This record gives sequence, structure tokens and C-alpha cells, in this order.
Amino acid sequence: MLKDFEAVIFDMDGVLIDSEPFWRQVEIKVFGTVGLHLTEKDCMETTGYRFDEVVNHWWHKHPWTGKTKEEIHDEVIDGMVEAITHHAQAMKGVHEALDFFKGKGMRIALASSSAMKLIKATIVRLNIEDYFELLVSAEHELFGKPHPAVFIRTAETLGIRAEKCLVIEDSFFGLLAAKSAKMKCVVIPDPGHFHNPKFVIADWKLNSLTDIPSVF
Repeated sequence: MLKDFEAVIFDMDGVLIDSEPFWRQVEIKVFGTVGLHLTEKDCMETTGYRFDEVVNHWWHKHPWTGKTKEEIHDEVIDGMVEAITHHAQAMKGVHEALDFFKGKGMRIALASSSAMKLIKATIVRLNIEDYFELLVSAEHELFGKPHPAVFIRTAETLGIRAEKCLVIEDSFFGLLAAKSAKMKCVVIPDPGHFHNPKFVIADWKLNSLTDIPSVF
């Protein structure tokens, strides 16, 4: 089955690290400094958004004073770098999956909605820098996921047709982006959303990265 693909493209948040608890903690703290008291449920509304889109989302709902949107954005990103650098742990099966694809001669890339600062902090923290030929952030794309731009750019930079790329995602927005880019997609949803019928459009739905070798 892997003979159909030349490259595998990993998402980061929720695939390589469980970053969502960090995002919620940091967002609640930083937005609280301008009087916006978010709950964990509020933060979950924007899961999968590029972070500038998160800032705009809350600005339009509850405009604040005292700090610019850019200052809030940068404070959260800096807080996330700090959290990842000191506390992030690899998701189950990360090293096994990377070793599996590397052993099959696949080219390996990472394409994330997160800022490049967070991507680099993550791969250094997990000690997986050497696996990736290419790191791509959607931070400078016109649109973040579910728009396919970040995946299209990744394939173009690799010089590989989209149809020859296999994407590994965890969120529905990421899955939509991959399918819109005409790529096949493995989705590994959060256990709480595993049975969500929206994931039916995935080519494969797995419990964790440890299932990769048994599927491919």
C-alpha cells in the first residue's frame, strides 16, 4: 500500500504532542490579562484554528483594550514555547511511526497551523529533528486549515504530486485540508471524538500511531 506514496506529512498538534492542554492553559492566562475570562470549553471552540485566527475570533466577540491583538498573539506563542520546551511529551507511537516510514524509504515532512517557533521547539523537545526533510508552517499562508494551502505548499516544496502524499492528522479541520489538497489521510482523533461521524471521510481512522505498521 505504501508503494502508492512518496512522502508522509505529519501534522503536529495532537499528532506528535498533546498540545491542547497547553494551549488552553496559556490562552486562559493571557486573555485574562485583558479581561477576557475564557473557560476550557471556550478554548475548545477554536481547536484546529491558526492562532492569529483564534485571536481575531475572540476580538470580534469581545473587543478588549490595554493590549493589541499582536501583543496577545505574541504572549501566547511565547508561553507555548515555554510550555513545550519544558513539559511536552511525545504522543504514543511517535518514534515507532517515524522509524517505520523512514525504514520504508519515505520522505517525511511536517505541516502545521502552528508558528514555526512552536514547530522547532517541539521537534527539539522530542529529539526528532533528523527525521524531517521539511518543516512547513501555515502562519504565512493566506488561510489556515481547513484550507489546503499548507499541504499544497508542502507537496510543491518537496516536488511531489499531491496524490503521492499521505497525511497524518488528528482534527476534522486538518482532515478537510488534506482531502481538499487531494491527499490521502490517516486520522487519529482525540478519544472523545473518535466516533464522530464527520471522520468518515478519512481514508483510515486509527486509535494511535502505534497502529501504523499494522495498516501499511
